Amino acid sequence: MSVYNAGDFRKGIKVIVEGQPFEMVHCDFVKPGKGQALYKTKLRNMLTGTLLDITYRSGASLEQADVRTSDGMYSYFDGSNYVFMDNDSFEQVSLSGEVCGDQMRYIKDGTACQLMYWNDQLIAVDPPQHVILEVTFTEPAARGNTATNVTKPATVETGNEIQVPSFITAGEKVKINAETGEYLGRAS
Repeated sequence: MSVYNAGDFRKGIKVIVEGQPFEMVHCDFVKPGKGQALYKTKLRNMLTGTLLDITYRSGASLEQADVRTSDGMYSYFDGSNYVFMDNDSFEQVSLSGEVCGDQMRYIKDGTACQLMYWNDQLIAVDPPQHVILEVTFTEPAARGNTATNVTKPATVETGNEIQVPSFITAGEKVKINAETGEYLGRAS
């Protein structure tokens, strides 16, 4: 098993702490006037998302987490789990709706995603940052609302509602930030 020594600590490394995988999201090197150097770290649990603040001495070491990523594709939602196909092994793997959370609101079937595995178990999915969806329903624009940034609700093909400018009509394709649901522009 690979080990990270304290001198190797940096943002982005994946380590094992108390038997669970963590990603180092922040690391500061502190050299006090007397005594050993310290590494103040902020670690995010990759299974639960909780943050830990831990300070390590210069001689400390952490085990490297066996985390790998793979290209995948979102297949369908079975009522409680999101099902994905791993493009490398062509296996279908699933992840619970609680773990995926709101990030899957604007993702439709067949969308490419990054799958993250720990000890060959799917632990996280990274969907694309921007998606292009078709507007299925929106009210017609009111006359005269063209001079200002007036928005109106619109339903997209995944069934979710977003705010779009008043000139968008049903049937148009729009570019959306998949994390926030924010309208980014018309899609060509």
